[in-house]
Order: sequence, then C-alpha cells, then structure tokens
Amino acid sequence: MSRDIDVLVLGGAGVDTIVHVPQLPLPYADSYMIHDGIRTRAGQTGDFVALGLAALGLRTHHLDLLGDDPEGELVRALHRERGIALTAVPQPAGTKRAVNLVGPDGRRLSLYDSSRGHPDDRLPEATLRELAGRSRHVHVSITQPCAHALPVLRESGVTISTDLHDWDGENPYHETFARAADVVFVSAARLPDPGRTLRRIAGRGRARVAVATAGAEGAHLLADGELTRVPAVRPPAPVVDSNGAGDAFAAAFLFGHLNGEPPRRCALYGALAGAHACTVPSTRTDAIGRDGLLARAAGADA
Repeated sequence: MSRDIDVLVLGGAGVDTIVHVPQLPLPYADSYMIHDGIRTRAGQTGDFVALGLAALGLRTHHLDLLGDDPEGELVRALHRERGIALTAVPQPAGTKRAVNLVGPDGRRLSLYDSSRGHPDDRLPEATLRELAGRSRHVHVSITQPCAHALPVLRESGVTISTDLHDWDGENPYHETFARAADVVFVSAARLPDPGRTLRRIAGRGRARVAVATAGAEGAHLLADGELTRVPAVRPPAPVVDSNGAGDAFAAAFLFGHLNGEPPRRCALYGALAGAHACTVPSTRTDAIGRDGLLARAAGADA
C-alpha cells in the first residue's frame, strides 16, 4: 500500500471558547466585563498538531469523531481552509468543546465539557487500519477512542507518538499511551523530577525518544539513553498566549524526526515552533511554516 500520508493525527478535534480574564486564578465576583470579547473557534490539541504539521509541508490526515452540530462545522471548515484531510466519524453526543480562560501573561485554564463523549466510543477499525496502512507515522491524542485504537496501531507496525500533556507521572490512563509510543511528549508542569519520569517512560515502554517541555525553562530530552536540557528560545514577538505551544512543539519535533534529524535538532525545531505559538492570540489558529522554521533554526545556529 502506498504511504501517501506522512502523519495520521488521531483524536483531539474540537472547539474552544476563549475568554480573556484580568487575572488567574480569577477571584470570585458576580460578574466581569470582557472587553476583548468572548470568541469561539475551532482548534483543540489534534487540530493544532495537524495544523502545525501541514504548515511544515507534511502530508497530514486527521481522524476523529465529530458531531453534526455548529461546533463540528467549525472544525470541518478549519480543515477545508487549511487543506488538511479530515475523516470525521459521526459522534451523536456532539463535538468536543472547552472554555479557555486566558490571563494577561498568556497562561490559560481550560474547562472541558466531558459530556460530549462516552467511554465506549470507538474509531471504526476498518477505517483506522486503512489510514494507518497509508501512513508513515501516527500521532495519538489521549482521548478514549484513541486508547481503544492503540492495539490496532501496534498491529499495523506504524511508528507512534503521543502527548501526555500535564501528566503527574502516576495516572495509569496516561501510562497506557506512554508505553505504546515510540516518541513521547509530556509537560513538566506536574512532574517533580522530569528526568526520572522520562527514564521510566523509556524503561517501561518502547519509546526511543521522550521530551518533557518546561515552557520558559526549555525542555528535558531523553534520547539514546542520554538525558540533556534543551534551552528555551526567545519568542519573536511579545508572548500573548501559551495555548497550543505544546502542540506546536510536537509538530515541529516530528517534522525533524521524520526528516531524519537528530533528536537535539528536532528539539530545537520544537522550541522555535512553541515560541512562535506563544505570540499568536488564542482567538486565532496559526502555525510557523517550513521556511520560517528553518530560517530561525539557522539564526539559532549562528
């Protein structure tokens, strides 16, 4: 079968409503005036990874469940506008949605609507096998349908990556994904010892590379048994929102990984893309392009 897809992105399609608040945590009050407006746009973790991969020139296909609702149409429209192939499986419970409270410093607090899904939700096995068979790599979101998809992906022989987000290093649900993936991303936010967690991921699973992103403090990289620190890079413009920075990091890292770059170079690409994402307002969906990424990488070398 022809490998006409570079990366198949599983899960993580949805819609966010963005609310800029005067501070986080937000003190209790009867009401707040939101002068920047309250805006709803397509884009959750799978959408942002797919967007980042496509912007870097990788042939990208996104597979997830979507509702026949206004939120689902926003997601479909985003993929149409950006030329990203989308296979949408009907979701009677509706399209995933969340509310993001964004503080003045760009930090966010996300409120996820867990009613739009059920533990027994599945991606159709025949569709999953067909798309995985056409793909060089699969990036898996940590949603319930994707958990059920892991055995099929392992049988297909395709390489896998996943993002554990703010895992605490203990929750067994996340560990299932960590053990199944060849490349693992995780936020260091809730990890008391990121290096120890990365070594545990590699020791218990099949990961050849594991990365713990730490925002302005850079990242921790474990590759070939060696643990190193990756410095943060200076954003090219003022930081306005951290939403999507981790997804941008993962997309750019995978761009380097699939092009045969060494892990340290992949991590530099990730840091540059993550820094770019922090300069994009949360009401927009934008990603660094291939030429821009390579130019900034060359500048970092210099």
